[in-house]
Amino acid sequence: MALAPAAALLSDGVIAAPGKTFISQRPPVGKRKFTSAAVEKLLAQTKARIADPELAWMFENCFPNTLDTTVNVGTLGGKPDTFIVTGDIDAMWMRDSSAQVWPYVRLAKQDKALQQLFRGLIHRHARCIRIDPYANAFMPDPTAKSNLDWAQHDITDMKPGVAERKWEIDSLCYPIRLAHGYWKATGDTTAFDDDWHEAMRIVLKTFREQQRKDGPGPYQFQRTSPRPTESQFLLGYGNPTKPVGMIHAMFRPSDDATVYPFNIPGNLFAVTSLRQLAEMLRAIRHDEATASDCVALADEIQRAVHAHGVIHGDAGDYWAYEVDGYGNQLFMDDANVPSLLALPYLGACTQDDARYQRTRAQVWSVRNPYFFKGSAGEGIGGPHEGLRMIWPMSIMMRAFTTGNASEIAQCLAWLKSTHAGTGFMHEAFDQDDPAKYTRAWFAWANTLFGELIVELADRHPDVLRKA
Repeated sequence: MALAPAAALLSDGVIAAPGKTFISQRPPVGKRKFTSAAVEKLLAQTKARIADPELAWMFENCFPNTLDTTVNVGTLGGKPDTFIVTGDIDAMWMRDSSAQVWPYVRLAKQDKALQQLFRGLIHRHARCIRIDPYANAFMPDPTAKSNLDWAQHDITDMKPGVAERKWEIDSLCYPIRLAHGYWKATGDTTAFDDDWHEAMRIVLKTFREQQRKDGPGPYQFQRTSPRPTESQFLLGYGNPTKPVGMIHAMFRPSDDATVYPFNIPGNLFAVTSLRQLAEMLRAIRHDEATASDCVALADEIQRAVHAHGVIHGDAGDYWAYEVDGYGNQLFMDDANVPSLLALPYLGACTQDDARYQRTRAQVWSVRNPYFFKGSAGEGIGGPHEGLRMIWPMSIMMRAFTTGNASEIAQCLAWLKSTHAGTGFMHEAFDQDDPAKYTRAWFAWANTLFGELIVELADRHPDVLRKA
């Protein structure tokens, strides 16, 4: 393996650089949960293109972290089954599990083991949606009660198999994104059986219910907690809204409660997901009726978002974060994806879209109350971990959504200087002290960092050669 002159390979997983030695933090080969030959090959090829030995070491630790530590592959109900934990929480989030394996989709066509993993996860997602489309997290055993201490006494309709029941739009969007991406990458339709088809009809029904045109709908959620972001207003139905065609969300991708129930990034993500689902239903299931319903709903949401989700400023309009349909608007951004910053990453708009660019400038500034800047770096956080706490995920999203090499290099510098010597990404770090961080094992952030490096190797190789 070719290495930059500044570093030398001493033995497997050990890199030496002037004054430093970086030892791989991956589990020993025999203790890894899942191994993909295609992932290992890409890891080696990409690592060899990174000049900075510390950055190369971080990439080696992070890119395979989901496979190394969180994947459980087997069978359930006679079908392939894949259950993926978030890392340090022993439950599967619909969002996280989809995002954690997303960087490996591009490799699935050439790796049968990966294909089996994806088929199993698509089956598992369909099963979870059929259990409860309003839940955000699930148990390995579909008949078990929640093992999450904080969810034991929630006032909501908890079902067996559900770990947590916070209604978030993206919980149903991410499985569609993953299924569509896998289908496009491989052409494999094996997993899209009658159970999956039923689950997708439930997704459409749930989105329609949460337009709330005929009352509040069946979902409500309350939790006894000293943190107000853990529960919802008005007996768990959320703050008042005027039904305008958008989907209500009671919680954000951060699992924090919405202030105004029309979350704009979530609704824009739903528009993209519904169009992807329509394409799959037509091509794979030959279900024109449901596909047409998906397109009609996507069109309706898109019109509503453009009518009610835009803030008109002196320098031009930009997206709000949440609205209520009455004209009240909240501007902020949260590091969790979907976010305003991440809209092009999710395919909700193009990177050069003028409104997006104006929004991007606003969210990465003091106009956003959850933008933090300190001696260690700058970035976006959110209520989930509080003030001063920057999420590396937001720095990665800034790099994903720019073509400016200097901006990307700055993002890499912040990520490299704030991992606190661990070689892994964290949930959040203090703006002035990276040693103060949350979640030592957060697989989504790790794999997202790996995804960023792989993309840069393709899109901006000079940045890695100069890193």
